[in-house]
Amino acid sequence: MEDTIFLLNNVWVMIAFVLVLLMQGGFILLEAGSTRMKNAGHTAAKTIFTLGIASLVFWAVGYGFIYGETNGIIGTSLFFFGDFTTVVDGLTGSVDFIFQLAFAGIALTIAFGGFAERAKLSVYVLFAVLFTAVVYPVVAHWIWGGGWLSTLEKQDFAGSTVVHLTGAMAALAATILLKPRIGRFNADGSPNQLSGHNQVYTTLGVLILWVGWFGFNAGSTLGVENGFFGYVALNTQLAAAAGTVAALAVAWADSGKGDVTTMLNGTLAGLVAITASCAFVAPWASVIIGIIAGIIVHFSMKLFDKLKIDDPIYALSVHGIAGIWGTLSTGFFATPQLAAMNGGSAGLLYGGGFTQLGVQTLGVVSSGIFAFVAAFVILLAIRPLVNGLRVSREKELLGLDMSEHGSYGYPENFSPEKQTS
Repeated sequence: MEDTIFLLNNVWVMIAFVLVLLMQGGFILLEAGSTRMKNAGHTAAKTIFTLGIASLVFWAVGYGFIYGETNGIIGTSLFFFGDFTTVVDGLTGSVDFIFQLAFAGIALTIAFGGFAERAKLSVYVLFAVLFTAVVYPVVAHWIWGGGWLSTLEKQDFAGSTVVHLTGAMAALAATILLKPRIGRFNADGSPNQLSGHNQVYTTLGVLILWVGWFGFNAGSTLGVENGFFGYVALNTQLAAAAGTVAALAVAWADSGKGDVTTMLNGTLAGLVAITASCAFVAPWASVIIGIIAGIIVHFSMKLFDKLKIDDPIYALSVHGIAGIWGTLSTGFFATPQLAAMNGGSAGLLYGGGFTQLGVQTLGVVSSGIFAFVAAFVILLAIRPLVNGLRVSREKELLGLDMSEHGSYGYPENFSPEKQTS
């Protein structure tokens, strides 16, 4: 029986890895559809080549920095990982590695939302190396790898902080240094909407992400024993549904229109928010967490516009603000039984006091500041190496498909015949 459970655990986590890897396809459609046609090929392609870079770097040093022997801050072993004999959390070492690799890839893709439609190709390459080697592993080690936040029993089951907030804070650093896209804001600061070219792509991308999220959250149980992955999946589904409905409702009430972009971001915000708490809360709390995520994503999108922060993929609202809320939510809603199963203390609403909420807040502040500062410093260091982070005005107006890759994602729409017809 033990051998059977071991085999099933490994099979389940490999399936979960495939689902999380498939989320990259969701991001390709979401991001390409959310950007303009002249940048669509570039936006899609950078996801693939940076995933390749991240995989190699994570194999060389990233996994070791997360799960190697700890000094409280960083791992110091398991570099150039190749162990398939050691059992880690009921899995073979290689299965655990490949699953964790997929999470690192998602965090990097989130970070690149802040680069969209204006960063040089060389910046993507260098940042992918350094983010995967330094930024993501440090936060992941603190919370998942035996670092100082894990000793305080910070609750982050599948990564609202580790993956989503880390990626979002790196995206914020990029948006600040790269500055807004040409035409995004008027001289008086009022925003112009640079609409994405394909809303069907963005919608399908969100659906693929929704499906992949069951690998993300339910897969983080790392096994099938006792069927707890089904409970995590239930909470995930409820939060996503609540976020969808709440975002559509608040956008409709606010503007008189059922804005599709806000609705889709509400779906993702619900998923991001429940990622930390899916193993700690009751189903009714998942609905509340999703509703609040859907509401705050709408207003945070408007706030970043007022602050003149150009976030084409809404990474800051969806992954940053919702990631913060999701992380804090366990401090309110974690049940005593589930906290005992999965670590930490019960939430405030269950008589646990402010202990867990304080730990969650500390985790958000420390991880968010580190990710932002580290990404900011990395980009400053990269800037002179590539003669500036941003493409020239002429190249930005031409589009990154042609200026950075030499071909268009939609060549028939930019052919000389089309231009002169």
